[in-house]
Amino acid sequence: MISTLDPKRISSDNVISVARETMRALWRICKDFFRTGEDKPVVALPPDALKRLYERLRLRLFLSLTLGYGMYYCCRINFSVVKGPMLDAGVLSPQEMGVAGSVMLWIYSVGKLANGAIADHANIRRLISMGLMASALVNIVAPICISTLPFFVFAFLWGLNGIFQSTGSAPCVASLSQWFTWKERGTRYGIWSISHCIGEAITFALTAMLVSATSWEAGFLGPGILCLVSAVILSKTLLDRPKTYGLPEVHEYKGETPPVKDNTSVPTIKVQLEVLTNYKVWVLGVASALMYVARYGINNWGVLYLQVEKGYSLVEAGSLLSMYPVVALAGSALAGLISDKWFNSTRNVPTLLCGVLLILGLLGLEWIPGEAKVLHGVCLAVFGFATGALLVYLGGLMAIDIVPQRVAGVAAGLVGLLSYLGAGLQDLISGFLLEQDKIGDQLSFERTYNFWVICACLSALLPIVVWMGRRQAR
Repeated sequence: MISTLDPKRISSDNVISVARETMRALWRICKDFFRTGEDKPVVALPPDALKRLYERLRLRLFLSLTLGYGMYYCCRINFSVVKGPMLDAGVLSPQEMGVAGSVMLWIYSVGKLANGAIADHANIRRLISMGLMASALVNIVAPICISTLPFFVFAFLWGLNGIFQSTGSAPCVASLSQWFTWKERGTRYGIWSISHCIGEAITFALTAMLVSATSWEAGFLGPGILCLVSAVILSKTLLDRPKTYGLPEVHEYKGETPPVKDNTSVPTIKVQLEVLTNYKVWVLGVASALMYVARYGINNWGVLYLQVEKGYSLVEAGSLLSMYPVVALAGSALAGLISDKWFNSTRNVPTLLCGVLLILGLLGLEWIPGEAKVLHGVCLAVFGFATGALLVYLGGLMAIDIVPQRVAGVAAGLVGLLSYLGAGLQDLISGFLLEQDKIGDQLSFERTYNFWVICACLSALLPIVVWMGRRQAR
């Protein structure tokens, strides 16, 4: 027996064959594990009993998606919290931190499309919980890699974290589409979209306290353990599609007609390819990317802009800019509700109005001179509310409204990919323009700020193409 397993007696062709078969077996196991369940016969329940069961499951799912996706941020933005202590400890240089962050962001953007496509075929309960668990494990082993291994190992590991992090957003959107109808989706999507604020608050507050009390390693270990526990809970509370539990489709349960017809005889993968070639989804994705340019322009450069162009001190600029994400939170939470209640679940008019507000907020901040803190604060509040609302409309809701419900994941993934590509390009272009406009040591934001405004204008105009296209189709 031992002699038959002697490596010397195994040819290279046999080794390759065994490795290939092993990989195929592992792929089949993973595919079977993550595949959505089989449809079960619809349970025969009285209407009242069916409603109680359906609503109880929908509430459980919605709370799990909202709180669960917030946990993803704890294992992503914790890196920004520990940068200062890591620099003090001399474990990474600023350049190395920038490289690791960029690797994660670009891989994350591509992963959003890939996992959005997978989510349309997957058991969302397993996909999200296992993705969060894997991200937690990356954070738990990260301190060891940083302290004892070459930098490229951590860069690879943090890029791997981008893949696991991308199992959150698009699969959550796909699950919302499976359990909530078109007329309910806006309100639920808007409330769910504040989950990133929950994660950011937990990370910035608790992780900072933990690192201050111990060491930078705790900035990875603490969020990792928290997300590991959260992943186990999500594996019990999240849900697969309604039909896998013997429940009717949500539109059947609600007695509504879906706004987009779906030929169920066509395979899902073919419908996904149709989405990927649908110019309307691409237009919305590009509009979202342009909005992300303005959003991340203020996020990443806003403090410096207020110091250079308006004469603020660092503390004053930071304090003034802090109101922007708070108002953005309100914009996200109210966006879906406003479109559902006041615009009959259509998003075109509120999207255009918010696009105009985005432009007015940017222009007001630029045109109002000096340290007019109150007026600058008003402009940032207007910009923040519009940004929060557009994150809902352009960031995914409009795209999933114009595709069949069963392929909402790939539509959300494509928009997410384009959005984060826009965010990454913004930093490159803004930095280049700032460098070009610099006179000696004096910075100027003239062309950089105009770049943000132009992108905001194009972002407001592009959705009109989709609006007019749908009107002509009708």
